[in-house]
Order: sequence, then C-alpha cells, then structure tokens
Amino acid sequence: MIDIEYSPEVARARAENTPVVALESTIITHGMPYPHNVDTARLVEGDIRAAGATPATIAVLDGRLHVGLDDTRLQQLARAENVAKLSRADLAVCLAGGGTGSTTVAATMIGARLAGIDVFATGGIGGVHKGAETSFDISADLQELARTPVTVVAAGAKAILDVEKTLEVLETLGVPVIAFGQDAFPAFWSASSPLHAPLRLDTAGEIARAHRMRAALDLPGGQLIANPIPAADEIPADELAPVISAAQAKAARRGVTGKAVTPFLLQSIFEATGGRSLTANIALVRNNARLAAAIACALINV
Repeated sequence: MIDIEYSPEVARARAENTPVVALESTIITHGMPYPHNVDTARLVEGDIRAAGATPATIAVLDGRLHVGLDDTRLQQLARAENVAKLSRADLAVCLAGGGTGSTTVAATMIGARLAGIDVFATGGIGGVHKGAETSFDISADLQELARTPVTVVAAGAKAILDVEKTLEVLETLGVPVIAFGQDAFPAFWSASSPLHAPLRLDTAGEIARAHRMRAALDLPGGQLIANPIPAADEIPADELAPVISAAQAKAARRGVTGKAVTPFLLQSIFEATGGRSLTANIALVRNNARLAAAIACALINV
C-alpha cells in the first residue's frame, strides 16, 4: 500500500466518517497566477467547510502523496517552481523519484480513490482537443472517468476543447454525463451550450443515489456532474468564441503541444478578456465545490 500523508483536518474527518471532498492541485500551480491561486484555494476550501464537508486538496510533495494541505503546504506548493503536472502516466514516477507535482483531474481521481474519497470538485475536465483527428491530443481525464469510481463535479469540459467530440468519447467509454438542473451541457465559462446533456439530475441526493447504484451494479468508473456556472458570473459563449479561436491559432503558430496547451490557452484568454475569464473561473470552481460538498453530505445518508 502507498503511504499517504493526510492533513490533520482530513485525518479527523476520516476517523469520524464525515463527508470529504477532493480537490485538484493543478489549478494552484498551472491554472492561476500567484497570489490568486492561494486565495482561490482558500475560498474553495472555505466553501466546502461552510457546506458541511472537509476539503482535501491532493498533491505530491517531495515524493509523498498528500491528501489535504495545511496552509504551510499550500504556500509551499503555490510558490514552488518547475512543478510537474501529474496525470496517470507520470504519477508513479514522480512519487518513486521523490518529486513534487500537482494533480490533474485524472491523478486527483486516483488519489481520491486511494484515500476512500467519493466526490471531487474541479473547474472543468480535460477532453478532446481541437484538431485531435490529426494530433490525437485527448486528455487522460476521459479514460480515468471510465475506470475510477469517483463522482466528479465540473462546469463541463473546458471551453477551449472540442466539446462535441469530448461528449462522444465519454459516451463510448460509458461515462454518465449528468447536467445539474438543466438539459443543456454547460460550456465552462458559459452556463449553457447548444449541446444536450445525455442525463439530467436536479438534487444532490439523486446524484448520491446514482453513485451508490453504480457501485451496487459493480460498474467501473465514475460519473461526471456538469454544473453550470451561475448566470451572474458567466461570459456568453458567442463573446468567447472568437477569443478562444484566436488563442488556439496563436498556440498553433508557436508550436505549443501536449500538456503545455491548456495553460497557454488559458493565459491567452485571460489576457484577451482583461481578466474576466479568471473571475469566471473562480466563480465556477466555488460553485462546483458547493455542489460537491452537498453530494458528499448526501452520500453519508444513502
């Protein structure tokens, strides 16, 4: 068994069998600049506590898997340089080599499963990148959703992706894609899109029961809960479309590939929107954290 270092807060929640929500750490190291990253992490953790659950940010520090970061560890990660961006392929190498890395959706799901955590809140999942028919650039997040039994709450797939193809792949992999409280699949910074979500549930309790039923049926994988950004915080999709297209063209001109694509695009969109994309990103992550906490609380009683 892998040696996991739990923060005192998470260790207490585990001992008392109270609800816990996993959080990724890539948003801290690659998603937002300092000090926005630390401030947002604290806000999100506070939202989870206020909703009755315990936050558990997952990361690798000096070759140890941490589930829950106290303030000292959070600051250490936020200020660290050359932090690896960990997914399924490189998580074990980082741990074995004594490295430091932040967890993507896929790696966070793995860490959550090892820690016995059923619910994970993030911003948006990775997916099929534009031009994947020639680049084959498809996030490992999709395969992880098909194999690891964690309920993931996100504001849909990141809008920089080919969302339609992402949904097709999720369907092929047998991943339940459940829109929360609406029929349309949300578009990350925008509450809605022209795409119809395959499934819809309207309460945290219904989502918790679906999670338990998958386990009872011995079905592999988790479920994706697509939670729309609050309308007051969204950026309309038609306004964002040309901004995203320009950022993607810039990335292509500069030869940006692989794991560098997403942070490059997010930074370009941040600059083009005068920071509005970051404000919306913070709002949607906090909204997802609140729903994830409600699901975690409901799971205790299902």
